[in-house]
Order: sequence, then C-alpha cells, then structure tokens
Amino acid sequence: MSDSAQALSADPGLPWAERDAPGRRALLTEILAQVSREALQGEGVEAVLQSIVDCLLHRLPVAIVSIILLNDEGTHFVQEVGSGELDLDIPGNGSWPVTMGAAGRCARIGKAQLIADVDHDPDYVAGNDEVRSEYLVPIWHRDRLLGVLNLESTREDFFTPEACSVFDAVANQVAGAIHLASVVRELETANRKLQQLSMSDGLTGIANRRCFDQRLAAEWARMAREQRPLALLLVDADCFKPLNDALGHLHGDECLRELARLCSETLEHEDDLAARYGGEELALLLPGRDLRQARRLAERLRTNVAAMAMTHPDSPVAPHVTVSIGVSVVWPDVDDAPERLVAGADRALYAAKAGGRNCVVGRSMMKK
Repeated sequence: MSDSAQALSADPGLPWAERDAPGRRALLTEILAQVSREALQGEGVEAVLQSIVDCLLHRLPVAIVSIILLNDEGTHFVQEVGSGELDLDIPGNGSWPVTMGAAGRCARIGKAQLIADVDHDPDYVAGNDEVRSEYLVPIWHRDRLLGVLNLESTREDFFTPEACSVFDAVANQVAGAIHLASVVRELETANRKLQQLSMSDGLTGIANRRCFDQRLAAEWARMAREQRPLALLLVDADCFKPLNDALGHLHGDECLRELARLCSETLEHEDDLAARYGGEELALLLPGRDLRQARRLAERLRTNVAAMAMTHPDSPVAPHVTVSIGVSVVWPDVDDAPERLVAGADRALYAAKAGGRNCVVGRSMMKK
C-alpha cells in the first residue's frame, strides 16, 4: 500500500466501507480505547453507558446499539440505554422477561449470540427494517450477569471475528463501568452515613455539639445576610447529678433521651435545630425568631417537660424533672461572632437557675 493510501485508511473520519482491513482494525482499536476512557471518566453510570452506545453508533455501520440491564434476580430486563433508530413494542412498565427475544436468549444462555441473518432467527424482534445482522454479548462481572450489549447492523458481513472480539472487550468495559458506579454509590452512601453519625449524639440521637457549631456559624451568616434575628435556647435539666445519684446513670440517660425527644418535638420549622450541647444541656437554634417567639416556645417546652412527670426524688424544685431555660436573641452581624449568641443564652440560663430553676429567662441583644 502506498503512503497516501495508508494515510487515507488511517483517517479517523473515514467511513467503515471505505477502509481496508488494517484501517478497520485501527478504527476498532481506537473505538475500544475511547470506550475504555468513557468507562473510567464518566459521571454516573447512565451517562457512561449512553456515551458508549453513542460512540459505537456514530463510528460503526450499526443501526442500533443498546445496553440492556437486568434486575438483581436476572429474570427481567429493567433498563435500556440505547442509540439509533429503534421502534420496539416494549411493555409499558419498561420491564420484560428474559424469555423474550434474542437478548433474552443471550441472557438465558450467558454466551454471545451472533445472528448472521435476522430474517431466519426465531427469537429476533425487529426494531429496524434495514437491520440484517445482530451481535449480542452478555455483560458479566465475575459470576454475575448484569445485562446484554446489543448491536444491530445493516450489513450482513459486519460482525467478523475481529469485530466481535472488540465488542466482547467493550462488554467487559461496560461491566467494569457498572461495577465502578456501584462501588461509587456504595461509598457515597457509606460516607453519608458516616457524616450523619459524626453529626449525631450517640445517646440522644439528636445533633451533637459539632453539628451545632457548624449550623450556628451557617445560620449566623444567613441571618446576617437576610437581616433577621437568630434565637438560641439553652436547656438544662435541673439538679441532674442528684438524679443520677438517686436513680442511677441508666435512668439519667433515659431522662436525657426523653428531654431530647421533647426538644425535637418543640421545633416548628425545617431549619430549626435541636442538639445536645454538653452533659445535661440541650440547645435549640431558631433562625428568624424574635424574643417573644423564642420565649413562647421555651415556655411550651418547660411546660411539656413538667407534664411528663419524670420522677426526681432528690430535687428541691419539684418531685419530677424540671428544666431551666436561657433564651438569647441577636440580630447577627458579619463583623460579629456567633459566640455572642451563646454567651447571652448562657447568662440567661445562669439567671434562670439563680432565680429558683424551672423557669425561662430571656435576653435580646442589639448589634454592637
């Protein structure tokens, strides 16, 4: 072959029919490399599969390319990612059993199926009248069948042994992409669970101090932008050490869980937060509340705790568990620190304890 003929055959834009054997091999090799890149670099399994079928359709003399995925039991096809002129009578729910069609036969047998003449195959379901041949490859990952790679060509001579070997390799790449996406999903789920655990208090199940600190900073900045108040309730179980001493720490833990539940039930808005602040202290962060609204909510919580009538044999306040609540309200400023809100609630809580406990004390602070 002359140098000019070799250059023409290697032209990436040259149609399949105009390529000689080496040029076709080069194209198949190039396509396999592209599929490998797509399998590794795509974001989301469906996007990866779509890019693969689009690549095969646009660069090869095929009328239809599809990747048909199976359910976990391997009994039904449940998802199809395809490209090309396809007009199949698929059940309305998008699921069909592996007892149907040539793809079903491929899934049942678990081996590649070459249909050299679709007119003489009993299982072929026509999707395009111009299709003359079909090649179906099972998509295996280890011992699990994930689905079927389906290619349909308008040429009777397209699926040569060399071309089929490339499509076998493409099916392996698809299996790897699906498995990688599954691993990524599992890692993302695990990370979300770890994130939730890192932000939750192990005893009470509500937010922990770390979560509270992050939300306080975020809500402080948001309320400063929106020029709205931010309220904080610090809730302290009165005489908690004598309760532990009298009834044991297990009873004290159960009491804290009940207080945390009541705090959570007191919240009114989606962006409100109940958190365990430390020891027997709980915190309610209330964006957008003024002092009147925050005090009303605090009084409701105090009343609900008393109504629970959790026994406290060594309390000088009442025969049941009570709480003291300090309320602080600030109009945040980006030049100020959110610790100012906490300091105000802490001073209010101290005043509530000094005033005899089982009461609410509130403070509203203007900007510095």
